[in-house]
Amino acid sequence: MLTAIINAYYSAKRQLITNQVPIINIIPGIVFNKEKLQNNSHQALKQCLRVAIEDLNNPKIDNRLAAIYDLERLAHSYPEHHWKIMEILTNFVRNHTLSVSQEEVKSQPSLTICTDIQVALTVIGRRDVQQDLENEQLDLSHNNLRGANLNEANLELTNLYQVNLSGANLSGANLSGAILSAANLSGANLSGANLSGAILSAANLSEANLSGANLHRASLYLANLHGANLNNAILDGANLREAKFSTGS
Repeated sequence: MLTAIINAYYSAKRQLITNQVPIINIIPGIVFNKEKLQNNSHQALKQCLRVAIEDLNNPKIDNRLAAIYDLERLAHSYPEHHWKIMEILTNFVRNHTLSVSQEEVKSQPSLTICTDIQVALTVIGRRDVQQDLENEQLDLSHNNLRGANLNEANLELTNLYQVNLSGANLSGANLSGAILSAANLSGANLSGANLSGAILSAANLSEANLSGANLHRASLYLANLHGANLNNAILDGANLREAKFSTGS
């Protein structure tokens, strides 16, 4: 059965390449020209999408990584499927990381984020935001993303409620309007990040680097800012009611 699926997948890829002018080298990835696709090629596209989704659950990490890159190529080449593919990738992240309670955040050991999860997050963070659906948001809430590298990632309006991003690199990231309530950002690098309008109520930002961060009109109600670096941070209009600072701040 597995052999039949693999054969069907590569047959579909060959069909896409046959209808593609000119050929673009993508490794790994799918190459095709939308204008040249005919009915049989649309079926090939569906097959490639289906098998890529199935490969996200493959026990071999190389297959999972190839599937993530294939999905990224499909999202760029077929903007009408862009949002659906981003939701598939966020579902993948949610289904392959542990949900965390506040108790678990305090007690869990320090773990390095898995390679395939990191790659999926990188793809999500560099997506074409012009293709995001209006009034929709990506959902990465309740995930354990400890130590993730999201440098300059675009996570505007993303739901990151109660996510564990302790020790993560979010330098220069766009988190404008993001929901980060009760998130664990302890020790995270948020230097130069755009957090304007973000909801950080009851978030743990202890020892976080917020130097040069834009917190214009952000909600930091009940946030823990003990030991946080706020040098040159923009705080005008921010809600700092009952926020906890280091002694003498």
